[in-house]
Amino acid sequence: MSDLAEQLQAEEAELRFADFTLDDAWQLGVRMRDDAAAAGLPIVIGVVLGRQRAFHAALPGSSEDNDEWLARKARVALRYGQASLTVGESFRARGKDFDTDARLDPAEFAAHGGVVPIRLRGGTVIGAVGVSGLPQLEDHAFVVRHLRELLAGQD
Repeated sequence: MSDLAEQLQAEEAELRFADFTLDDAWQLGVRMRDDAAAAGLPIVIGVVLGRQRAFHAALPGSSEDNDEWLARKARVALRYGQASLTVGESFRARGKDFDTDARLDPAEFAAHGGVVPIRLRGGTVIGAVGVSGLPQLEDHAFVVRHLRELLAGQD
């Protein structure tokens, strides 16, 4: 198993919530937006609970394309119950190409880093949070950092 695969597996075990509400989604989204704005990051940010959009923000330098990438990555995270980066890495580790081997429409699904499921402690995925606009590893790391901060604040 690669170092990245081990990291992603550890994050999946770590990033679990006792509960996650619409208020939590808003708080997380606002914190991410404030941080991204302060750093001048050209990203879009989204949080969904179930199929409901709970938070969405676009920062200067982002575009409609970033909105589409975010939606495609979120569909992957929700369909597979894993971070979009994890899904892409699992295909690559098997010598496969997600766009062709997943047998899903690549116009609707993208297995690139940046969206992480919102998972309860028991393992149930209830939503997802993500960003688009940076290289995929940076998108993923930004989301993970903010999920960790939110979890630390809830303890």
